[in-house]
Amino acid sequence: MSEQGIKTVNPLTEEVLDTYAYMSDAQATKIVEDCHQAFLDWRLQSLEARAEVIRAIGTALRERKDELATLMTRETGKLIGDSRDEVDLCAAICDYSADEGPRALADEERETDGATAIVTHAPIGVVYGIQPWNFPAYQAVRYSIASLMAGNGVLLKHAENCTGSGLLLREIYEQAGLPEGLFGVLCITHEQSDAIIENDLVRGVTMTGSDKAGRHIAAKAGEQVKKTVLELGSNDAYLVLDDADLDLAVDTCVQGRLYNNGQTCVNAKRFIVTEKNYDAFVERYAKKFDAIVLGDPTDENTQLGPLVSRSQRDQLHEQVSKSVEKGARLVVGGEVPERKGWFYPATVLADVAPGQPAYEDELFGPAAAIIKAKDDGEAMRIANSSRYGLGGGIFSRDVERARELAKTHFDTGMVFINTFDIATPNLPFGGVKSSGYGREHGPEGLKEFVNIKSIKIAR
Repeated sequence: MSEQGIKTVNPLTEEVLDTYAYMSDAQATKIVEDCHQAFLDWRLQSLEARAEVIRAIGTALRERKDELATLMTRETGKLIGDSRDEVDLCAAICDYSADEGPRALADEERETDGATAIVTHAPIGVVYGIQPWNFPAYQAVRYSIASLMAGNGVLLKHAENCTGSGLLLREIYEQAGLPEGLFGVLCITHEQSDAIIENDLVRGVTMTGSDKAGRHIAAKAGEQVKKTVLELGSNDAYLVLDDADLDLAVDTCVQGRLYNNGQTCVNAKRFIVTEKNYDAFVERYAKKFDAIVLGDPTDENTQLGPLVSRSQRDQLHEQVSKSVEKGARLVVGGEVPERKGWFYPATVLADVAPGQPAYEDELFGPAAAIIKAKDDGEAMRIANSSRYGLGGGIFSRDVERARELAKTHFDTGMVFINTFDIATPNLPFGGVKSSGYGREHGPEGLKEFVNIKSIKIAR
């Protein structure tokens, strides 16, 4: 960011990719008004007609996958394979929404004494999305497609790092037949963003980012009595219980920590391992991390690309260093490499304990925090002691017991048993505590920004 506008920078080369001028207040307001005008027609389209356009967006995303994936990798440093997978996930979200949307949002008749009642899901208007850089396509697609399927208009303020990706998405949406103006992209400052929230034509706000930013957005929207959905990151715990398959746990936890260069809200971040398995887990995990290859994210052989920015890299290094100062044991990594690009090595911290950043806070990058627990019960207690509650995992050969632990005791919005994943279009995504509220994906996500309206008809 600069006083004049936005600069996107390649994290590999540290070279400027493009520049974008900030919009004036009048220009930003015009985009809101255009979105509202387009909404007035779009809301009258049938669910089936909306679904047809949503399906076409999925097709257009697949057709332009390489173009979009390459741009995302250049803007954020994510591995090119991860970028392609991200576009595939976005297309799958479109497919699911087109298939399920007409059913989930259809009118429902209910019998009442002496009358017939209808529950309908009416669009509310313009929904404003404030999104981060780590998934330039997915973060924008997951809220916008659900809102468009419901009949709303959508606005996007994307992270400045991936401004180009946001603008390309708008182009792809309109190429697929979405009415012009219905998906508006805003290149604005944080101060201007607050004014967008206050605009009377904006009826809902969704945001993904830090819990600090989420509190600000929620407070601003709350002043206007506007619905919000917040996904605010996490410090996801993966429990390795006494009866875990250790080979499976190590392999999966390595994948879960390094996916997307370790910059994912639902990455596996804290590994809570019982005494029985602790030493063996640390040894095997560190050996795999030590072999990770850093390099050009466009090279298919690269296993770990650069972090998105110098500030992101430096913040992670500071968290690792302070954790070591406070007693964590540095097993692998932990040093900033002397090379061009904002790289940070795959890093393992063992003996992580309360009071250390690696225990208390989210490490947004390829640094793993391994914590020893006396037994299975203490492992669950440690997992739930976090202020966050987005996702988590359990490794155990007793799947039924793990399922009960996940269902009854794990205080998160999502739990993965003997596996790792980020998102599935038909399963609700979201968290509790400082990880936010509301859900995206699934029928639940399709109904977040609708007016669930009751109509009672006397007989």
